[in-house]
Amino acid sequence: MSSPLQTLLDALNAKPLGDDRFEARSIEYLRPRVFGGELLAQVLATAARTVHDRACHAIHVNFLFPGDPKIPIEYGVRRARDGRRFVQRQVSGYQRGREIVLATVSFTTDSADAIGFQHERMPEVPGPEGLTSELDQRLVAADRFPPEHRPWLTMPRAVEVRQVRPVPLFDPPPVPPIAHTWIKAIAAMPDDQALHCAVLAYASDATLLDIACYPHGVSWLSPKAQQASLSHGMWFHRPVRIDEWLLYSQHVASSAGGRAIARGSVFARDGALVASVVQEGLSQIAPGDSALGGR
Repeated sequence: MSSPLQTLLDALNAKPLGDDRFEARSIEYLRPRVFGGELLAQVLATAARTVHDRACHAIHVNFLFPGDPKIPIEYGVRRARDGRRFVQRQVSGYQRGREIVLATVSFTTDSADAIGFQHERMPEVPGPEGLTSELDQRLVAADRFPPEHRPWLTMPRAVEVRQVRPVPLFDPPPVPPIAHTWIKAIAAMPDDQALHCAVLAYASDATLLDIACYPHGVSWLSPKAQQASLSHGMWFHRPVRIDEWLLYSQHVASSAGGRAIARGSVFARDGALVASVVQEGLSQIAPGDSALGGR
């Protein structure tokens, strides 16, 4: 298994402290603040440690304060509900006694005789084969990154990202707030559905809010772009494997008052809708300096 993925999986295996408390560390410690995708993944994986014979079907996270990626995060799990079919866990993450993330994670068992359907179709876009990875695009432009941010912007990650129609990192033209992104873990993963959901949650925060910058013709890297995730909701509709290519179709429905609402749909290669995502984030174009913390 490749190192970045193994490092992420190790970080999801939080150290138990007793009484449904766990300690975890950030793997993207070179960032100016904790990556929201890491918090999503750790919250989901930690809640799953307190649940048996149930699959995660929803996670709702509020990011309360920026986290420090260089110090541990302590997670506390409250067993809010243990029903016959549905189980809910409330998870809080703390650093230095301050709550930085608050989440609800829901688990269930599928009804074997349920009749379902899928109205939303998978977009017709080119497949991932032959597309350039986002990491390769960053490496080409690395000499233009601020020196203090270059290490984390060029660091290999556990999930490969390939944009169908990449938007330039510098001096982008104004384009509609829409993106189609192929994502896949860089190596095979264990047959543990909770881990696949957690790694997908990690990846779901990597590109979503950037799209709010597209209509302005401003890169998310620009000091003018002020962005931060505020809340993130995700629903898992069907079993998913993140170590196989998934299409992440994303768009920003609205941007107003300095906040944007972004939505995403995740499809398997056969067209099955496996997950849906909604995120609200701080997103505004303003003069002055800005910490590059979004991705």
